[in-house]
Amino acid sequence: MIDKNKVMEALGTVKDPELNRSLTELNMIKAVDIDGGKVTVEVSLTIPGCPLKKKISEDVSGALAEIAGVEQVEVKMGTMTPEQRKDLAKRIYGKDHKADAASHGKEAPVAGDFADRVICVASGKGGVGKSTVTGNLAGALKRLGYKVGVLDADVYGFSIPRIFGVSGQPTTIDDHIVPITKDGIQIISIGFFVDENTPVIWRGPLLHKTINQFISDVLWDKLDFLLIDLPPGTGDVTISIAQALPKSEMLVITTPQPLASHTAGRVAKMAEQTKLSVLGVIENMAYYETNGRREYIFGKDGGKDLAKYLKVPFIGEIPIRIEIREAADSGQLIALSESKELSGYYLELASKVASTKP
Repeated sequence: MIDKNKVMEALGTVKDPELNRSLTELNMIKAVDIDGGKVTVEVSLTIPGCPLKKKISEDVSGALAEIAGVEQVEVKMGTMTPEQRKDLAKRIYGKDHKADAASHGKEAPVAGDFADRVICVASGKGGVGKSTVTGNLAGALKRLGYKVGVLDADVYGFSIPRIFGVSGQPTTIDDHIVPITKDGIQIISIGFFVDENTPVIWRGPLLHKTINQFISDVLWDKLDFLLIDLPPGTGDVTISIAQALPKSEMLVITTPQPLASHTAGRVAKMAEQTKLSVLGVIENMAYYETNGRREYIFGKDGGKDLAKYLKVPFIGEIPIRIEIREAADSGQLIALSESKELSGYYLELASKVASTKP
């Protein structure tokens, strides 16, 4: 006779791909029936037509097939009731999300509830590789063992979904959004809600509302780092972030080119005015190396000079490498690659970011 405890133990190893928690922890196992060598499991999904239904079914079947005596596995799929989804939200937060928010006179938890450190990644102008750095820095921090989330606040020029290779609308539970998870990193972006080729034409009030929703209405896990990919330059989004998350830090990305570093300096000065602490400066596209010789295509030491001017740490530099560009275009993080050289650029930066506080 197959031991039901062993079945539940095996099911405890199966995670919901979006929520990144086990089906048993999330109370998604509705019933288990054992009939000789056949095990039938009923799983309650968060929404009808869940796009991950097939993967969950395959993972359940695979886990149970490892149990001695199991000859056949049948997985039946159902859908949670509204009350069960509400209970699920409580399980994720460890408390009643709405009730707790109401007791504080808020619509949602403040950042400190879900992230130990919030780092806004900023640049003075577009085209300096800010989003690529954000994605790979997240990957490197994850590789170092930290729990990481990425909030894509670059509303007009969102590229985080492409960099991570993810798409589709996130699941909602009890009127809150479940971030999409890729490589163990939680991600939310306006790009999940609009077509990639659709321009976003929003003004201040709508931008402010959207950013606040991404902060407060998303079911983030408890994170060590939340990285926020800001739009280039100064503007409404940065102000909204500063108001919503007053203890945030800013990491400035620039190329060595004076035009880029000078405009990045203005962003850093804005951070000071809005009481965001400047963590440091990263110089991207620092040089191109060929035959052992470095070519400083965009100039030299612009990032270091900016860090000196701002009196903040120079976190490090990233060279121009075609592999980095190709990985970003194909939805892969070079920071998670097997190449020690390529991933090493970002692992070194991540280690320094983790150990540096403004």
